[in-house]
Amino acid sequence: MTEYPSIAAVDLGSNSFHLLVARQVDGSFQVLHKEKQRVNLAAGLGPDMMLSNEAIDRALVVLKQFSATLQNFPHSNVQVVATYTLRNCKNIKHFLAKAKQHFSFKINVISGQEEARLIYQGVANYEHNDGNRLVVDIGGGSTELIIGEHLTHKLLTSRNMGCVNITQQFFSHAKLSEKRFMRAQIKAEQLLEPITANYIKLGWQCCYGTSGTIKALVGVAQTLFDTSVLTHGILLKIKSLILQFDNYNDLNIAGLPDERKGTIPGGLAVLLAVFEQLGINELHYSDHALRDGLLHETSTNNEFDIRTRTIQTLSEHYNVDRQHSEQICRTLERFYEQLDTSWSLQKVDLQMLCWAAKLHEVGLAINSSGLHKHSAYIVKNSQLPGFTQEQQQLLSNLIRFCRKKIKLSELQQANSVELSHFSKLLSLFRLAILLNAKRQDTICPVVKLTSFSDSLLIEFEPHWLIDHTLMAASLAQEQQFLKKLNISLIFN
Repeated sequence: MTEYPSIAAVDLGSNSFHLLVARQVDGSFQVLHKEKQRVNLAAGLGPDMMLSNEAIDRALVVLKQFSATLQNFPHSNVQVVATYTLRNCKNIKHFLAKAKQHFSFKINVISGQEEARLIYQGVANYEHNDGNRLVVDIGGGSTELIIGEHLTHKLLTSRNMGCVNITQQFFSHAKLSEKRFMRAQIKAEQLLEPITANYIKLGWQCCYGTSGTIKALVGVAQTLFDTSVLTHGILLKIKSLILQFDNYNDLNIAGLPDERKGTIPGGLAVLLAVFEQLGINELHYSDHALRDGLLHETSTNNEFDIRTRTIQTLSEHYNVDRQHSEQICRTLERFYEQLDTSWSLQKVDLQMLCWAAKLHEVGLAINSSGLHKHSAYIVKNSQLPGFTQEQQQLLSNLIRFCRKKIKLSELQQANSVELSHFSKLLSLFRLAILLNAKRQDTICPVVKLTSFSDSLLIEFEPHWLIDHTLMAASLAQEQQFLKKLNISLIFN
């Protein structure tokens, strides 16, 4: 009998939390269970970008419910992503620590670009048409816009404007007016302006909208205007209906759910801005979004391929010395084989180290002086499809401190991985780069590594260091550098 294991995707959005459980049968998904809980997380994000305790408590209640649903699921079959509010709040570590007490699955905080990519995958796997398509997703805190063809995205962006934060900013105290609406729309258009020219130049043949705001507006259009296609004219009619009221709590519009009253003014202002800036003629609703894209990636297990492709693309873009980076990777693989048990290293650790090796010289495109700083900046601020914020930060930190002095204060401030484990990864990365400094296989020595807690013994062939005094001097200096990480380097 064929087994069809259940898989789950969890989307911790700024407005609602979603749980989708499905199984893949003969290439298509059978949805087994859906849960949607309104959390209003973005409403708890203050001007200081701190998430309020009340919002955290609301989130924990829902995470407990999701945990009960997923209690028998293997962790490998559950993917959890967090979007705008959690990636921007300053007390994210506090939130994740609290969440871990009630929800055992790893929460991956993703960038706006990664959110946009997953949204596009969610739509592209279900909506089939020829030519370019534009996908618009208005969330609680951000709006994603993507142009792609079939399963491949061509342009993607995430703008920091959503139905919650725009409503809070321009419709305070629930007050509605033409002036407030105009100011909200102008703000959204200003945020769109930097990307408008490129999007119009690439163009599209059809446009899809997804998620709650657009779904609510489609519901109004179906009820009042007998159409499920949104046009600029219909949006203006809905705007006129809304502005007949002075307070959005009093909204009484056929087809508009009560739960959307407090966010629809900002959401509509954003969508009108998108229509007018991009010159959209009509928009069709798709009931598929980020969680569907996440589900597809979980089922096909192609995260590795996506990330590998991302690293290769960035490396090629900056003309990195491929032979040198692969030489460092081979050294790292030998290190891993010798220390995986004693230092509790995982395959993913080796993969992250090798990816860092392939990107650690991208900064040469800027200047060879301060190479590690330039490379870290590029990696930290580039779009890296397939990578979570934590993974991207780890890569950047490995590269930032791969040579010269280690500034522990910066590490503790920036790094989200446990410091003791990061210290082990960084020490191996630095050693692999150091041993390959001559960029020649014949000069890179064969070494044996042995670890004792936080001590690392590196053994060379007899007399090798006597014949290579510069390497011996470099190792002596590295001894001093690694003391900052509480790693004791011993060599003969």
